[in-house]
Formats: sequence, C-alpha cells, structure tokens
Amino acid sequence: MSSEVQALELEKFLPYRLSVLAQLVSESLHDLYAGPHGLSVTQWRVMAALGRFAPLTASEVGQRIVMDKVAVSRAVAGLIKRGLVERSADLDDRRRASLHLTRKGRAMHADIVPLALKYEAELYEALSAEERQTLNGLCDRLFAHAKLLRTRP
Repeated sequence: MSSEVQALELEKFLPYRLSVLAQLVSESLHDLYAGPHGLSVTQWRVMAALGRFAPLTASEVGQRIVMDKVAVSRAVAGLIKRGLVERSADLDDRRRASLHLTRKGRAMHADIVPLALKYEAELYEALSAEERQTLNGLCDRLFAHAKLLRTRP
C-alpha cells in the first residue's frame, strides 16, 4: 500500500464542478421566478415535470426530476395548497394518485417557461452553435453513464 496520499484538486474535480455549475444556474433561474411567483426550486421542478409529462404520480415526478420523495412530497403539498396542482385517484388502482397542473398552475407554468427559455438562451450565448451541439451530446453521454454507474454493485 502506498504511503502517498492522492491530492484532490477540487476546482478541477468534475463532480464538484458540475454540482457548483448546476447550483449557480439553478439559483440564477430561481431568482427570475421566485419573486413574482413565490415558488421554491423544487416546486418549479415539479411544475415543469407536470407541465411536460402529466399525469404523473409523485414517485414518477421524483424520478423525472431526480429528487427524493420527501422533497417532492413537500413541494407537491405546497402546490396543492396554493391550487396549482391537483391530485386525482387512479381509476384502475385506488392506491395510486396522479398529479396534474390546475388551470391556475398551467397559467403560472406558461408565465415561467419563457423566462426559463430566455435564461437558457442567454447562458448558451457563451458557446458557439457547434459547441452547444457538442455540449448537449456530452451531457447526454455523461448522464447515461452516471445512471449506469449508479446501478452497478
């Protein structure tokens, strides 16, 4: 066994860099919709998932946005209380409840989506069209590989 300790250059460590970048982007985007709409990051992610894929169960939302059940459950409860999300029992399986945006929730979603897309466009301004395409391909590959690493023993 080697007595040398490997140095971890945190500023070059990919998992750290991705985490910090994701947090910075998430906070910047949150600043755009939090004030006018009073949503937390998790609540917006739930709404975004429902706006794209509804109806979903809370568990399916958690899988889509890669968040734990407790955080999703709290976000859903807050959204239901505000009248932005509705829960309805599955007719085939009463133990399952599907979630979807209410009319009020769809209207709020429609207000936020252009802000999110504008922010994305501004963020992409740092890259050329070719770099954007390359980044998207690399992200797809890293995402797939990270999922694979997550499931291995």
